[in-house]
Amino acid sequence: MATIEIYTKAFCPYCTRAKRLLDGKDASYTEHDITMGGPRRAEMIERAQGRTTVPQVFIEGQHIGGSDDLAALDREGGLDSLLAK
Repeated sequence: MATIEIYTKAFCPYCTRAKRLLDGKDASYTEHDITMGGPRRAEMIERAQGRTTVPQVFIEGQHIGGSDDLAALDREGGLDSLLAK
């Protein structure tokens, strides 16, 4: 299965939605909680080319985007192939 990283904040409904989608596909992921900011937040902003909203999802190092982007990728049929890597 693919390596998945997701940057999240506590009580974020969009983060919950993205994790629920990944959980529904039995995808395991590493979650980076940036609720309190810090170096992980700076890392996310750099990797996401300046995007500061959460969640930010990366699959095999490729920036997917946020919850809406992840859902759109799934609707278009592209998510399953990325997860299968």
